[in-house]
Amino acid sequence: MRTVRDLLNAKGHQIHSIAPGASVFDALKLMADRNIGAVLVVDPDGQLVGILSERDYARKVVLHGHSSRETTVSAIMTGEVFCVPAETTIDECMGLMTVRHIRHLPVTDHGRPIGVVSIGDIGRAMIENQGFVIAQLERYIAGGR
Repeated sequence: MRTVRDLLNAKGHQIHSIAPGASVFDALKLMADRNIGAVLVVDPDGQLVGILSERDYARKVVLHGHSSRETTVSAIMTGEVFCVPAETTIDECMGLMTVRHIRHLPVTDHGRPIGVVSIGDIGRAMIENQGFVIAQLERYIAGGR
């Protein structure tokens, strides 16, 4: 069974983060520049303290008429972040993301982020695994090795 570690080793461990006191505008610019849907919120000690997604912005800034240049990340970030260790299986991630309705899952080691997987990453990994299983079954049925 593939794990998040396997997925991160293939995709990379790049993390995009921002400080809690930064403006929402700066966070949005970072997300747009990197073509990502969420950014981790990390304190000066490197500890994960939240996550800010496009959904947070739409629901907590736009709908309330706030200014993204004057609102801080800490004011709208999601503080209760669901994280997983690198040993978590792809299936476990899919289950957690489905039940919790989340699209980005930080991977941590002792409270420090070491990567992020998205629902797209998990979906692609599951499809790749299914393709491998199907190929193995086809070989087995055909009597091949």
